[in-house]
Amino acid sequence: MIPLKPFAINVVFSEEAFYFYPLEDWRAENIGQMRKKSYGFTSEGEEIFQYTLKSVAGAEIEIITFGARITSCKVPDKNKRFKKVVLGFDSLSDYLKENPYFGAIVGRFGNRIANGTFSLDGKEYSLAQNNGGNHLHGGNKGFDNVIWEVDEANSSSNELKLSYFSYDMEEGYPGNLEVDVTYSLKNDNSLEVSYEAVTDKKTIVNLTQHSYFNLSGNFSEDILGHEVKINADKFLPVDQTQIPTGEIREVENTPFDFRKAKLIGENIEDENEQLKRSFGFDHCWILKKAENTAHFAASSYHKESGRLLEVFTTEPGVQFYSGNFLDGTLPQKGGKGTYTRRSGFCFETQHFPDSPNQRHFPSVELNPGEKFSSKTIFKFSVK
Repeated sequence: MIPLKPFAINVVFSEEAFYFYPLEDWRAENIGQMRKKSYGFTSEGEEIFQYTLKSVAGAEIEIITFGARITSCKVPDKNKRFKKVVLGFDSLSDYLKENPYFGAIVGRFGNRIANGTFSLDGKEYSLAQNNGGNHLHGGNKGFDNVIWEVDEANSSSNELKLSYFSYDMEEGYPGNLEVDVTYSLKNDNSLEVSYEAVTDKKTIVNLTQHSYFNLSGNFSEDILGHEVKINADKFLPVDQTQIPTGEIREVENTPFDFRKAKLIGENIEDENEQLKRSFGFDHCWILKKAENTAHFAASSYHKESGRLLEVFTTEPGVQFYSGNFLDGTLPQKGGKGTYTRRSGFCFETQHFPDSPNQRHFPSVELNPGEKFSSKTIFKFSVK
């Protein structure tokens, strides 16, 4: 008779269910008090891991090494009930399929580059035209579709450091680029995302975090009833292919005026050529900012739950996207339905789209010996 192995459990509570973990396995999966577990394998047999960050105030962020993606963000409402507020999937297999960058770190260049071409010092570079005739979010295999390495020695219960080495001419970009992204979950339930990058050859860099938020915690509910505020007097109009025209336009007397908080749905169906071209909001706002400090960029408030999201960044712009192309084909977490149109929104802090081809936009060039550095803070609270 085979003796039974002693067994003990930890019980983890959520608003939805009880979860039981063998105590021995729980301990084995902790790295500096941060929970780590296997999240599955790619078709090439490479193992993907999930890490869970926890704050003293109870927030939980789950991140996987595939695309350095945030797969879950659980924060409280005004009644101290915790729910998940970012769109995502239950399994790795769904992230491996084509999807709209749920929770991912986007690069080497976030947003669009016209015709998939740009020049540096007189040399032209060609990139994938993976968005109509334009280049989008790093190409066919951008940073959202690669495996990031975790620096476990420099990670803890509330901080996770991930790294990726992008080789010279990967997806058409020049230079070997070393990228570090650090997620830090603070005790006030703010998530700080810090980026650093260095190169051995002149290149371009524009990194962003691409989570979709729905502060209601109900992904079957659209986000049109969320209030949004954007700290910007100007935005960038786009052409029919969603490339900036080069014009810098005042938001005053347009649907793009979010200087005072208003509902996303208030003007989204207005008769406006820019709204028609993007099927809603999918534009870059030029932020009013203080140099070299993380300044207020945008906020969103969901009245029923009381959840408030405030975004602070060192970046000059934010792409506010109202989830116009979600179409009901992707499964929700927990098998509760699908993600329908405008069931989530994005605040993508970044440099401007098509910057390499528009010289009056802030530069995205990075030279050897320089360090790219950027920081964005997503602060969750209630009111």
